[in-house]
Amino acid sequence: MAFTLVVPGSAQLLAGNHRVGRIAVRIWVATLLVLGFLGVRLLIDRSYALHLALSPTFLLVLRLYLIAGAIAWAALFVDAWRIGQPLSLRLPHRRAVVGINGILCFSVAGTMLFAAHLAAVQRDWLTMFVDGDIGGSHAGRYNILLLGGDSGADRWGLRPDSMTVASIDAQSGRTVMVGLPRNMQNFTFREGSVMDKQFPEGFNCDGCYLNGVSTWAEDHTELFDSDTPGIDATVQAIEGITGLEMNYWVMVNMKGFKRLVDAFGGVSLNVRQRIPVGGLGKDVTGYIEPGERKLNGFEALWFARSREGSDDYSRMARQKCVMTGLLTQISPAQALTNFQEIAQASSAMIQTDIPGGALTDFVELALRAREEKVSTVSLVPPQVNTAKPDIEKVQAMVAGAIDRAEGKVKAGKKKTGDGKVTGGSIGSRSDGYAANETDDVAAAC
Repeated sequence: MAFTLVVPGSAQLLAGNHRVGRIAVRIWVATLLVLGFLGVRLLIDRSYALHLALSPTFLLVLRLYLIAGAIAWAALFVDAWRIGQPLSLRLPHRRAVVGINGILCFSVAGTMLFAAHLAAVQRDWLTMFVDGDIGGSHAGRYNILLLGGDSGADRWGLRPDSMTVASIDAQSGRTVMVGLPRNMQNFTFREGSVMDKQFPEGFNCDGCYLNGVSTWAEDHTELFDSDTPGIDATVQAIEGITGLEMNYWVMVNMKGFKRLVDAFGGVSLNVRQRIPVGGLGKDVTGYIEPGERKLNGFEALWFARSREGSDDYSRMARQKCVMTGLLTQISPAQALTNFQEIAQASSAMIQTDIPGGALTDFVELALRAREEKVSTVSLVPPQVNTAKPDIEKVQAMVAGAIDRAEGKVKAGKKKTGDGKVTGGSIGSRSDGYAANETDDVAAAC
């Protein structure tokens, strides 16, 4: 049994079925050679690990190999026990050998079966991404629209509660977050788009807001050749407002967001004021107290979404702080430690059109982005009149933020209300919030 633990099949070569032993040993040696090759390859090229971890084919082969290996190795342990002629032993020794053999069988096979389960979880997670490879960047940047769905934990919301464009430098990962208020009105859509043809003068109907574009599109699905007309229409609006061409979009179920934060082990934030939890007015059930705190998923969700005692623009600033905190604080080690829960949580709460073939590139880009400052520009008062936005000015603000992030223009100091805190964010509606327009979000939080 000891031989079988170290070199599966060796017991059979010594005292059992030699043919079975030769097959088992050859498979074992081949496995060691493959592991050795992979170890050397990973030392030379760390990105190869990402390629394997994000390959559905490799994960399927690995899972099947682990399942077959677990069964075969357990069978070799049982055969090794038989070869040892347990009936020739005294009863106490026989019982001890049976116990040891059982522990070895269940330990080895259990470990391999659990690894096969993790491979299956990872492969299932990959199914949330569409087929295809990464597309080209636009002017050297990838623009990804992040949408927070205002919905229940088990259904998608039709009215995005949070809209942010992450514009990422394709080489350095330097990221600019463009925040869009949900109550923006009278904006134009991307020229030539479906929504532009329906609203050539802009989205100027009575009570029509940016977060209502999705609802309008869902009521007119016949205009769209798509399974996601609401998101497509919202993308057309964002492109018309910012002047940026979107590469991909990601829709996050905000009420399921807390599960993902918990899977990452929480997020550390500077809570500058008491943040109400539970709703508005009498619906408030508690508070997140001020100070440097590590928030769990429930607290992080309410830190990002709380409206009591603040306005939408202060809330947008807090959301930038949460997103930046997650980007800069989550380590690859944490992701590996909790990746089963992370994979299950993200599969349940995220919908996206990012192709699976782009994942390796984006993971590498995210690792580079961790080392860079995150900039932000939000299209909100006092810079922008959300009821009648000056689209040319808006697009100039976006272009300016990107130019500063790329070092083409020297960054200027932003007015932030002399340290005043409103609704948990530095600044005020009249002076602007620091985290809504800055070249270093972490410092403004």
